[in-house]
Amino acid sequence: MNEKQSSQSTLTLVMILSMIIWGISWPSNKVLTSFGTPVVLGFFRYGFVLVSLILLLILLKTKMVISKKGIPFLLASGGLMAAYNYTFLGGLQNGSPGAGGILVTTLNPVMAYGLGMLVDWKRPTRNESIGLLFGVIAGLCLLKIWGSEDIFAKPGNLYFLLSALIWSVMSKFTSKSAKYGSPFAFTWWMYFVTLMCIIPFCDFTAIGELIQTTDLKFWGNVLFSSVITTTLATTTYFYATSKIGAEKASSFIFIVPFSAAVFSFAILGENLEIHTIIGGLLGIAAVYMINKK
Repeated sequence: MNEKQSSQSTLTLVMILSMIIWGISWPSNKVLTSFGTPVVLGFFRYGFVLVSLILLLILLKTKMVISKKGIPFLLASGGLMAAYNYTFLGGLQNGSPGAGGILVTTLNPVMAYGLGMLVDWKRPTRNESIGLLFGVIAGLCLLKIWGSEDIFAKPGNLYFLLSALIWSVMSKFTSKSAKYGSPFAFTWWMYFVTLMCIIPFCDFTAIGELIQTTDLKFWGNVLFSSVITTTLATTTYFYATSKIGAEKASSFIFIVPFSAAVFSFAILGENLEIHTIIGGLLGIAAVYMINKK
């Protein structure tokens, strides 16, 4: 195995691990929504992210400089991340987390490929088309579409549709990050812009009350959401978009709903039904097909 193949294999393994972490983050973020609004929770999340990520950048001896040509991409990415934070947590508060998680994770790769076709005039290959089809069928199986209630019956689930669209567009911007400096430095500045977009809408009284709380459920979940999920897993995802493109990176998201179901079974004792297993395996097959040479 040459150096390039080894690097690609490592990136694949790290991406799979990141998607497993994303799966765990769904119930964790649902717990957080009981403590505050999406804006207030976003303040804590991206505050911790900026601190933890800059420590990582210092450890990696990464320069924080970004080319001036990259500033428009940086501002767009940061603004979209702020919007995603609102729609994502808003969906968890007002919609169905299970159905919403599947909607976002199924539609994300499909929207990313559709956007890529429009922007780059690039048609998906045969393997990519088969993989996308597997992914859509996986989502339908996971939703148990043949016997479930209308997933759009709850208005909050529309937030998840917006989340998928916003994430797809944002991934396209972050895929250009390597052209303007280190992808990790780009990501730090992106989170900085995100926090700056959130601060004007913050309720600082509510923030002060949460700072004084001793509830370990809040602090444990907010640290997991920020340091583990965002600083490590999400930053890895954005790094991958700069290396393999937004479309292929987004395909790994098909793994998320299955990992969420498995860990809900292992940790919370929730039922792991046959349609979940079939949908999860199809999602994994989708990732394999889309990234197959």
